[in-house]
Order: sequence, then C-alpha cells, then structure tokens
Amino acid sequence: MNLNKLVIATRKSKLAMWQAHYIQTILKQKYANLEVEILGLITTGDETQAQNISLSKIGGKALFTKELEDAMLNGNASMAVHSLKDVPMHLPHTADGKQFILAAILSREDVRDAFISNKYSCLEQLPKNAVVGTSSLRRTSILKLLYPNLEIRMLRGNIDTRLAKLDNNEYDAIILASAGLKRLGLSHRITQSIDTKIMLPAPGQGSLAIEIYGDQYFDIVHALNDEKTYLASVAERKVSELLGGSCQVPLSAYACWSNTNEQNLCLEAWVMSADGTQCIKSKASAEVIDVETAQDLGRLVSSDLIKQGAVHILALTS
Repeated sequence: MNLNKLVIATRKSKLAMWQAHYIQTILKQKYANLEVEILGLITTGDETQAQNISLSKIGGKALFTKELEDAMLNGNASMAVHSLKDVPMHLPHTADGKQFILAAILSREDVRDAFISNKYSCLEQLPKNAVVGTSSLRRTSILKLLYPNLEIRMLRGNIDTRLAKLDNNEYDAIILASAGLKRLGLSHRITQSIDTKIMLPAPGQGSLAIEIYGDQYFDIVHALNDEKTYLASVAERKVSELLGGSCQVPLSAYACWSNTNEQNLCLEAWVMSADGTQCIKSKASAEVIDVETAQDLGRLVSSDLIKQGAVHILALTS
C-alpha cells in the first residue's frame, strides 16, 4: 500500500478528464508530497455512445463505471472520479466483504439544465415541430409534458459532438447540463439556464463524486468532501434508489438548503411518464444533520410519490 502515490481512474472524454485533473490539482494542493497520476479509460458506456445506442436499453449508468471499478479491483487505480448523476444507486461489493463507496462529494456546480440554440433565445420561443436533441428520458418527459408539439430526437456523444450536431443544423436546440459546459469553459454556449421550477434536475446533477474500493484511501479522499452537498445528494439519491432510479426512469430530485435555517433541507422530486402525459410531484423539508436524517427525508418524499401512483407510472415506462 503506497499512500504517497495515488492513481485516479477516469473516462477519457474531455469533461471526465477535466474532472480528474481538477481532483488531481486539489489533492496536490492539500498534500504537498503526494504524487497523483491519472489513468484514462474507455468504458462500455463510451463505446455505446459512439454507436448511438441508448444506454437505458442495455445497462444504464453502470456502463460508465465498471471499467473504472475494475481498475481499482486490479490495483491499477486508487480511486475513480465521476459525475455523480452517472453513478448507480447501488455500488458493487466483493465476496471478501469489501465494497465500493463514495468517499467524497465535492461542492456543487450549477444544477440547472441548459437550453442551447443558434436560432431561439429560450424554450418558450420554439415553434411547433422544432427539433430538440437530448439523450435523457427525464428531459424528454418534461419537454413532452410542457411542449407536446416539439419533436424530440435522441442526441448522443460527448459535449463537443453534441454541440457540433447543433451547429450543423441537425437540431433547432439541444439540452445539456449547465455544469459540464461551465467546467469546460463553454458558458457562452448556454442560451438559457432553465429554472429548476420548469425542469427539475436529475439526482446528483452538478456534483463530482470520488469512488474508492475498501477504506485504505478513505481519510485522504474524504478530506475533500463537502458535507452540505453530500447530505443533499444522499437525500436525492435515496428517492432514486427507492423508486428504482436509473437511465430507464424519468425521475427528478433536487435538494437545497434553507437560506434562513442552515440545517433545514428542502427536497423536491418528480416522477414522469415517458410519453409526458403524467407527472407527479412531491416536496418536503426537514432538519438534516447526518446521513440518517437525509435518508429519512428521501424516504418521506418517496413515500408520498408512491402514494400518488409513482410505481404505476414507472411500471408503464419500463
């Protein structure tokens, strides 16, 4: 065990590499004598995107994490850096009892979805039959609910690829996460930051997570954890976990802290049908001081959604 050298496993996409370099910089600043390397890998999810196949049909979020976890299992990497919204709700464990854990979630970037268009200034301006690109079932369902006359088309690939397709007039507009655009210095491409009241984000959207295997690197990594973001993410992910959240489920969940009471967390979640004809919403606030109370808030909101018929809607979707 060499705690003087760490290897960060990451996908090779431009955004993933930015995220890994960002964590590398923070670790070096915090631990002056620590050597930190980056191991770029191509995941099954990346290969699938290149083939223009929907992830929801062949395995979902785990397709972006398996190769990184294998690198940790094989001793080739000490940790992996992910966009939290891409991390499955249940992390794997091995027969010897060791498990993969999220040792740190860093402070959040902009959680909102971004409307990007070279023709129109906002969602509301889109004309009937305008072509909008997204790969997200959540975004697709919300768009169909709000604007049933739009034509929603699958949009896959990395950020540069998606922007290039827009610039090539294959779409009238596309929807991406604001956080990724801002991290890559592409804020100028955001035509409209969509209010969370219109398009509630995915659980964990805007957050970076560091995954480790076992506990040997826990103390080093956990020092980067932002407790407020971590607890908000726990509440959001609990909703997704209890409702079977994956790429196959049109589900939104967003938790934010009160401006007047620093321990009060407000959690809102939506469940939508794939065709956009149904949407149920739930919202609750509670005092959250630890993981248990954050999970309790997630359970409360999930229970209310289930009472409103969430299971039925999701069954129709799957």
